Amino acid sequence: FSCEWAAAHFRFRPPHSDLAYALEAGKGGTRAILVAVQAHIISYLLFTRETECTHLERLCRVGRWEQGQALATALAETLWAAGGGGRAVVCLITAPITRMPREGYRANSFTERIQLFEFSEKAAAQGFISDHIHCFKGEGSHGVILFLYSLLFSRTLER
Repeated sequence: FSCEWAAAHFRFRPPHSDLAYALEAGKGGTRAILVAVQAHIISYLLFTRETECTHLERLCRVGRWEQGQALATALAETLWAAGGGGRAVVCLITAPITRMPREGYRANSFTERIQLFEFSEKAAAQGFISDHIHCFKGEGSHGVILFLYSLLFSRTLER
């Protein structure tokens, strides 16, 4: 992955601002993933979340916690759909591993540390993602790459 991809994570605009619902997108290849997730975030904030606000207020009056919940819901919904409605796989980074790479493989100190968590219920996947939302939002977390890997494993390599 390029430096741009390695640095990409899910970052919202400031909470309680006019664009509190919006993800910040840098230049380049990560935008396509961010836009897809953004669509699910807006759908959640407008139509799923319980609030007494009008539609526009539902988007603008979003706090930091609500941003995290919207992102967790969007990621879980997308992974569940990729898994055909029967499974979702979430990839997270674990502690460093001291294994030598196989011949013909170049270690990148990222891929070697990925751990897979498989879920057969969407609510369980969403709860897990919500509990580990910092792994997708934090600077230096490789959040977009982790989500891309999660999509691939949820969909399965055969499909």
